[in-house]
Amino acid sequence: MIRLLIVDDHPIVRGGLRAAFEAEPGIEVAGEASNGREGVERAGALAVDVVLMDLRMPEMDGVTAIAAMRRSHPEIKVLVLTTFDSDADVLPAIEAGATGYMLKDAPTDELLRAVHAAAAGEPVLSPSVAGRLMGQIRRHTKAALTDRELQVLQLVADGASNRQAAAKLFISEASIKTHLLHIYGKLGVRDRAAAVGEAYRRGLLT
Repeated sequence: MIRLLIVDDHPIVRGGLRAAFEAEPGIEVAGEASNGREGVERAGALAVDVVLMDLRMPEMDGVTAIAAMRRSHPEIKVLVLTTFDSDADVLPAIEAGATGYMLKDAPTDELLRAVHAAAAGEPVLSPSVAGRLMGQIRRHTKAALTDRELQVLQLVADGASNRQAAAKLFISEASIKTHLLHIYGKLGVRDRAAAVGEAYRRGLLT
């Protein structure tokens, strides 16, 4: 039997979720909380297995509550259930220790499967959230410059021409041009000045 705690500041939402989960064999709604602080306190007191956590609540928000819960009760799995799926919401929740991230417009059977998966320690994400995280990974991978590309970019930032950069690195001018093309592609720019500016903005150059 999975013991579930519902944490949401809207009574109507809590009531609807309780009704849905109480009809599911294998899940027991152990309690409810109206904010993150209550959620942290009741999660331990009620010895729950999974916490269904909203993000934007009074007194203590969901991300802060997730982090606190991970510190005090690391065995409890937290499944975020919210209406927000922006990067500013998703990434902090995952980094704080959420096992999964679902949206409130998900079908009931999908939420039920998510709670079972979370209880088993399996990560679960709504499709739109999974897409956002994949986009973050792709952007990070695309922007990763090699050591040689960073050397070329640093020389360019210092004012070196292609010929001067090639001489300093003991490679051909053609290689410098190739490295620069790769740099432009990874940083999403079209010229040397924009590449240097973007590199400083991202902290790749100091």
